[in-house]
Amino acid sequence: MNPTFKQLNFDWNAEPNAPDPQVEWQGSSLRLRFLLNAFQFPTLDVDDSGEIVFEDCSRFRLGNLNDEGWHRDQGRFDRNGHQWGEFYEVIEGLGSGTSPDDWIVRCPDSPASHHFLFYFRDNDFECVARQWTLSLTTAQQENHLSSVHDFGT
Repeated sequence: MNPTFKQLNFDWNAEPNAPDPQVEWQGSSLRLRFLLNAFQFPTLDVDDSGEIVFEDCSRFRLGNLNDEGWHRDQGRFDRNGHQWGEFYEVIEGLGSGTSPDDWIVRCPDSPASHHFLFYFRDNDFECVARQWTLSLTTAQQENHLSSVHDFGT
């Protein structure tokens, strides 16, 4: 069975040219920071940033698949059901033997974990975590807007 994908970003996205994704462990949480797309979303300004905190993250990978490789079908997943440059939950269809070997593992996956996928211009990001929270920081005012996405425990 092929994986299905649920898109999670609708009124925001990563900067399409140089999002500069950075990851950092903080206890059992993983922080993913990146620049936001002010070209597509007029409510954002250049240099605004996003941070997704993945709570109870068991593992992640920041691969080197870029947009050209994805369009040439060199990615882990075929291109059906999802688009380059978006943020998804990967649901079902993750058969054994399809996983890259470059995961950074912190602990075993929990039964309450979800699989997340985000395509940046020059990177593919995946992680397994219980929930995610998005914070947007404007470069002008250092305002923080947060949105919690809890899948329950």
